[in-house]
Amino acid sequence: MDMSVPARDGEAFSFHETILQQGELISDKLNMLRLEHYPPNAMKGLRPFSLAEVAYFLGVTQSNVKKLHLEGKGPTPATSPSGRRSYTAAQMLELRHYLDRHGRAEVKQYVPHRRPGEKIQVVSVINFKGGSGKTTTAAHLAQHLALTGHRVLAIDLDPQASLSALHGIQPELDKVPSIYDALRYDTARKPISEVIQPTNFPGLDVIPANLELQEYEYDTPLEASNNNPEGKLFFTRITNALKEVDERYDVVVIDCPPQLGYLTLTALTASTSVIITIHPQMLDVMSMAQFLLMLGGILKSITDAGAAVNLKWFRYLVTRYEPTDGPQAQMVGFMHVLFPKQMLKNQMLKSTAISDAGITNQSLYEVERGQMIRSTYDRALESMNAVNEEITSLIHQTWGRRV
Repeated sequence: MDMSVPARDGEAFSFHETILQQGELISDKLNMLRLEHYPPNAMKGLRPFSLAEVAYFLGVTQSNVKKLHLEGKGPTPATSPSGRRSYTAAQMLELRHYLDRHGRAEVKQYVPHRRPGEKIQVVSVINFKGGSGKTTTAAHLAQHLALTGHRVLAIDLDPQASLSALHGIQPELDKVPSIYDALRYDTARKPISEVIQPTNFPGLDVIPANLELQEYEYDTPLEASNNNPEGKLFFTRITNALKEVDERYDVVVIDCPPQLGYLTLTALTASTSVIITIHPQMLDVMSMAQFLLMLGGILKSITDAGAAVNLKWFRYLVTRYEPTDGPQAQMVGFMHVLFPKQMLKNQMLKSTAISDAGITNQSLYEVERGQMIRSTYDRALESMNAVNEEITSLIHQTWGRRV
């Protein structure tokens, strides 16, 4: 097929060459913007946290944190001329361990690491179409879990690599290994420990994605048709890869691609829980219904083929929600009536704070409160925290802990 079309000046240009050039141009310009925020070969920074934020993440009162400082216990916070205290994320983690050591020995209430007998939890965030808040949900959940003391591994399973970019990794420029390197079928496959990258959040590591990850969707049926046992048992690849680093983490959060392919199925069979994001509009809910029908049919097929899908729980999360929008509120009520046990009670509100933070590849937990309208920021953060607290409670319940 001729992919050339006439240009305005009468000359012909190649469509594929043009989009490749434009893709490179966008990538270069984005890299220039990135370099304005953090220098080459440096890890993305993280702002300090206020006394109120530290108290929230530790689960104590502000007066308790202040008292520790006054008594010279724990790390020393930075103090502004007006007397406001702030801690780095590393200091907050240090303070958490200090409280844990000097608290009641029989109750590990400040460091929520897995205890003997508690299995690693793998939470996959999925949706059939883009724009549902899937990556936003996965990123903020992973960061919230890390800030509350969990050891977290975030896996970007979307070839578009938005989760990677949000953590300061631009795959086409940084040339770091990706999750594809741990899933591929040839001799170039790497142990998963070799593709893990640190982030600016203590306790949170990430495995990036890149465009090459899309090859998994083509490699898998080819390997299966060639009677390669690994191809026929493709759904075990993430499960088996994670065994190598099982003891290093408490929770794994997977940002799945917005499609129902081999990558998503591989993630689901490794998962102990699933979050399905929903934008509460009629067309999105109709699309989700079709997604569920297809997903159920395919899962039945791979279960019959030997896949073990053992979810402890799954929940629907309403995202980009505008409570003042009558039809949206009606749709949320409709979903709660249909699935009262599977709907998360809290919703992720639509907010310019999230989109504004994303312009500079930041999450709500990274951006400075003073950079935007405070009421808008506070409302968005309150919504995000409520969602993440509810999901964390489900994880802890799976471990058999009292919430």
